[in-house]
Amino acid sequence: MGAWIRSGERQVPVADVAERAARAGTGFAQMGIGPNDVVAVFLRNDTAFIEASVAAGLVGAYLTPVNWHNSVDEAGYTFVNSGAKAIVIHADLLAKIAEAIPAGVPVFVVPTPPEIVAAYNVSAEDARLPPGATDWNTWLAQFPPRTTGPDEPPGSMIYTSGTTGRPKGVRRLAPSPEQAAVGLEMMKTIFGYGPWAERPEEVVAMAGGPMYHSTPNGWAGAFFRLGGNQVLLPRFDAEEMLALIERYRVTHLLAVPTHFVRLLKLPDEVRRKYDISSLRFVMHGAAPCPIHVKQDIIKWFGPIVSEHYGGTETAAVTYCDSHEWLAHPGTVGRALPNAQVRVLGEGGEELAKGATGEIVCRLNDYPDFTYHGDDEKRRKADRGGLIALGDVGYLDDDGFLYLSGRSSDMVISGGVNIYPVEIEAELHKMPGVRDCAVFGIPDDEFGEQLCAFVQPQAGSAPTAEDVRTFLKSRLAGYKVPRRIEFRDELPREDSGKIFKRKLREPFWEAAGRKI
Repeated sequence: MGAWIRSGERQVPVADVAERAARAGTGFAQMGIGPNDVVAVFLRNDTAFIEASVAAGLVGAYLTPVNWHNSVDEAGYTFVNSGAKAIVIHADLLAKIAEAIPAGVPVFVVPTPPEIVAAYNVSAEDARLPPGATDWNTWLAQFPPRTTGPDEPPGSMIYTSGTTGRPKGVRRLAPSPEQAAVGLEMMKTIFGYGPWAERPEEVVAMAGGPMYHSTPNGWAGAFFRLGGNQVLLPRFDAEEMLALIERYRVTHLLAVPTHFVRLLKLPDEVRRKYDISSLRFVMHGAAPCPIHVKQDIIKWFGPIVSEHYGGTETAAVTYCDSHEWLAHPGTVGRALPNAQVRVLGEGGEELAKGATGEIVCRLNDYPDFTYHGDDEKRRKADRGGLIALGDVGYLDDDGFLYLSGRSSDMVISGGVNIYPVEIEAELHKMPGVRDCAVFGIPDDEFGEQLCAFVQPQAGSAPTAEDVRTFLKSRLAGYKVPRRIEFRDELPREDSGKIFKRKLREPFWEAAGRKI
């Protein structure tokens, strides 16, 4: 039997997924979708996600994964801003954001599969195809497989953001064969390629996170192209992850620090219950991992845990294995062979080892990018040919990179980037709120959690629940601050701007960490 993709009790041959993707590619082409166009997906982890991704690449189009937690306004912005020429969506998610879909854009609906129905308590009615909708499966079946396509498809256009305004799509130029080779070498390291690449049938890969994020997206695509086996998680559950590792003899696992925290919180008897000896390679990134968490996970899993650092804009630029990390606790790795990583001072000068400053980086000979519709934002991120991702840190004498914080206010909670300015903009609309400040504070499980300080208007006395209810109607749930404080006055700089550092510092100092 050839390679397979497992999701719940469904096991689909990779060859079948590839054929369905090729049929969808023919369908996209007949719709007029072609090079540099965009196909958007509003899907949970499912084989249909991979089918749509591959199909878009076959016609030279970008695949834009949209976070399915997004509100109607957030999803609508991405659909419109990306210029999506088609949208593929799970049936139960359609009603939620139907009004966000631009007029005239074709929508292909995927019946919600049983494992997702169970994971999210979806009703049988919501999981079915709505009346009048175009069934993804029926639609693609009418076309012959597409047999031609670009040598190197452009890949995904992931939406990310800095500190101001709406998210922007990171639009990378389609790679040349030489640039594709650079990307392959990078992936060989961070995805744990080894002798198994010649025997992909022996590989079973699994990612703990959703494919709308850049690294799980790249992970699923890479193992699909290599012909490896994959286990898709409809939703992360710590014990379920261990059970699936044992059941399917998972060899390669992608995780974020929050997954490690939740795994380590399982009772000892639960952890000992499962055989995870099949694991050969565990990769994590997306957010710094607390030192004690990393130490404990290496002790449990063995010295098979690796880490990388980079961004959607740059791809991975650093890497370290367990042995390197144990010799340099807290590092996020050393520059990959084809990467540059530097630390700059306020004047743009390169700083000495050990000095903290702005981290800039690039993977040499890798395809350049811009922010879709915002070339000025791209220019502002440039530092003499290197890219600033908004992080602050330092390099040690051995060239290992350490993160100290971020020059922006971006919060990384559970591996998810959250931008306080967006939350503050909504809070300012709340009746009874005079001013506010949103920022990240330490959290043992998620790395950081959102905290909001609210200054009420005179005569108004909103409660924390009032604030949460207001925000939940406007933003995705993960953007609603877990901690909410009220102050009659907020500290301000001479310019009148809220002095966030004075609000943040006590939380970080109490955790024994500096910002």
